[in-house]
Amino acid sequence: MNPYEYIKNEIVTGRLQPGQRLTEEGHAGELQVSRTPIREAFKQLEADGLIIPYKRRGYIVREFSVEDIRQIYNLRALLESHGASEAALYRTDEELVRMHERNQAYEEAIRKLKKSDISTIKDIQQENLNFHEEIFKSTKNEHLRSHISKVVVVPLVFRSFYWYNERQLLRSLEVHNTILKAIENREPERAKIAMQEHIYQGRDDVLIQLNNPNIELWKGEAQ
Repeated sequence: MNPYEYIKNEIVTGRLQPGQRLTEEGHAGELQVSRTPIREAFKQLEADGLIIPYKRRGYIVREFSVEDIRQIYNLRALLESHGASEAALYRTDEELVRMHERNQAYEEAIRKLKKSDISTIKDIQQENLNFHEEIFKSTKNEHLRSHISKVVVVPLVFRSFYWYNERQLLRSLEVHNTILKAIENREPERAKIAMQEHIYQGRDDVLIQLNNPNIELWKGEAQ
């Protein structure tokens, strides 16, 4: 695993906590590489919105306030709903087949979920991202895809899947099916509305958990 993927995985899975400081020297020593690939990894992670500069040296893992999360999900709802409507207009039959395949993989990942096995949560998160990405590829709009990639903050997505119970995951799958059916039938308005509600529901679920004083806070210990 290259330095970028390694550090990103540490952030996503919670082994590197929000506010934790990162240095080129520390990660170069840990990964036994020179500082140059670490420096490049930090630049990419900063562009991803996962880390921010710390004073004059190094970086820290980005922290997200409740208002940050609300704004991020609201922007996602705007962009991704537009993407779904565009997909309904411009998708090809081959792209539709790939969407079905991605959604099937998402369903299979849900069926295999074990909360005690962090890898199964990562599989659900990845298959969900793959499904959404397949939709946005079909829009043929690289500007839209670029903007969406900047607001899909992976640690937030991962954490939402960690908190979800089986009922919520199956509800998410059901909405995927609705979005897919609208795209298949070339119904842009229906696809737009379904995707918008999908993102808003994810936002509400995350905010409910963050405001729950009895929440089981995940700190990345699960293996």
